[in-house]
Amino acid sequence: MPKYKHLFFDLDHTLWDFDANAKETLAELYSIFGLNERIGIAFENFYPKYLFHNEILWDRYHKGQISSEELKWKRMWRTMLDFKIADEPLARDMSSKFLEILPTKKLLFPHTIEILEYLTEKNYMLHLITNGFEKTQWSKLNNSGLNGYFKEVITSEGSNSLKPKKEIFDFALLKAMATLPESIMIGDNQHADIQGAIDAGLDTVFVNHINAMPETKPTYTITHLKELEQIF
Repeated sequence: MPKYKHLFFDLDHTLWDFDANAKETLAELYSIFGLNERIGIAFENFYPKYLFHNEILWDRYHKGQISSEELKWKRMWRTMLDFKIADEPLARDMSSKFLEILPTKKLLFPHTIEILEYLTEKNYMLHLITNGFEKTQWSKLNNSGLNGYFKEVITSEGSNSLKPKKEIFDFALLKAMATLPESIMIGDNQHADIQGAIDAGLDTVFVNHINAMPETKPTYTITHLKELEQIF
């Protein structure tokens, strides 16, 4: 078995439960902006529309087709359009408030702290590679208590690249002073985390929280974080 020293984690959807935290945040926005009265439907009917547009725009952002600023407000704007509300200032206000509240949320996947403690005690060097925005990701880390576990935090903004591009993985290895044979990427996204890392020459752990159909060939696959104890 390879002797790993540097473990590179993804953050959102791998350690920090983005979906649960985002839903909680959007529910607050729904109340703050009085959308229940304005739209006339319950939040539970609004939320799937947001998820639909958010996924499409994130995919476009990953492919370099839109900017981060467009992603931030257009996911709100496009959702509101589904309810016949063409209000760009409202969409921008919602986006700003969303990014203000979201990073304060603290919901993590089961065993997150436990496994980070375990790996730290075994003297692994832990790092993050995330496509999130610099300020937002640091807020998440600080508010959820994850900030003390990682030696290097590489964001798409900080590296001027983003997963699955090889450049962000090369940048991360350089910053961590790590070599390929002693490094491994751990993430949930088969395209950005797993195939991107494979293309960069890294071994990989696919964290398959949602039992997705395999589309890549990771070095290891797990369904919950505690299974990392069987690898490391």
